[in-house]
Amino acid sequence: MSTTFEWKIANLERETADGYVYNAHYTISADDGTYRSSAYGSIGFERPESLIPFDDLTEELVVSWVKEAIGGEEKVTEIETALQAQLDEKHAPTKASGVPWSSAS
Repeated sequence: MSTTFEWKIANLERETADGYVYNAHYTISADDGTYRSSAYGSIGFERPESLIPFDDLTEELVVSWVKEAIGGEEKVTEIETALQAQLDEKHAPTKASGVPWSSAS
């Protein structure tokens, strides 16, 4: 079974005067066809030397900014590995709760 990871931008915070995006809220979802797991985060950006007009931004571009800002491919792999571990736990649980006796009176 192969897991698909999808990075999406949930929201952007910007300055209205020039469109400078200073914060991005993002989600990462993992889907293996049976189960789904996801994470949410936000990251701030330093003001770049030159701004891309807000209306010209694409989700793909901003996702690349997020991945770079959180620590590059190493951190991306760490996040995706953690989501995969959650899916693996759903397929083969290593922990459970409950009592071994019946509660019927």
